[in-house]
Amino acid sequence: MSTMNDQALLRYSRQIMLESIDIEGQQRLLEGRALVVGVGGLGSPVAMYLAAAGMGHLTLADDDSVELSNLQRQIAHGMDDIGRSKAESGRAAGLALNPEVEIVAHADRLDGEALRAAVAGVDVVLDCTDRFASRYAVNAACRAAGVPLVSGAAIRFSGQLAVFDPRDPASPCYGCLYPPGSGSETDDELRCAENGVVAPLVGLIGSFQALEALKLVSGAGRVHQGLATFDGLTGQWRHFALPRDPGCAVCGDGA
Repeated sequence: MSTMNDQALLRYSRQIMLESIDIEGQQRLLEGRALVVGVGGLGSPVAMYLAAAGMGHLTLADDDSVELSNLQRQIAHGMDDIGRSKAESGRAAGLALNPEVEIVAHADRLDGEALRAAVAGVDVVLDCTDRFASRYAVNAACRAAGVPLVSGAAIRFSGQLAVFDPRDPASPCYGCLYPPGSGSETDDELRCAENGVVAPLVGLIGSFQALEALKLVSGAGRVHQGLATFDGLTGQWRHFALPRDPGCAVCGDGA
């Protein structure tokens, strides 16, 4: 969309009236491209809010199908979607909110060259996966392509949010936070199927991921710096400085 018509001006009027977004920022959103990896608990609100806000092109990648146990928290899917590809179901939910955006569903596992190509073709990547192996692969692809990465995680009553921007020489990467082979990362620590998760928590973290992506693409101000964690039992956020690790295997001086 090169210029906004009257319908678009009305649809996005509540964002356009914000001084930090205005017409120019909304136009950048309409021309923006985002990759959402994982259309589950985190990816559902991410996809829906980015579509509603006018992110012009969304690619939703997920090789899983919708199951009954997903519906407790994965709000892009409904009963009629059980057995359907999560990527396709998420696309339908996004288009139901905003048919003016372009949404591509990628229902195969995105890895290797396909992952690198997908990352290189967008302005921002949102990691909504629940496995360290996937997170490391997405992080490496973003670092190589110089594309900002918005990372979220949620388990039990705890969530975390971080933005990694390889365009900034001082920015760390996901490998600085969880060094591969350090013993701090195991798939079981992150998977809801083994540990459980309270439903609204994924909506909260996913919404913050969408907000950070919107700010990155529209230019609407400073994005989140460092690592933020949320305790759903107390309702408290904690913020931590996250320096770049010179010895990081992905972004370090010898990488």
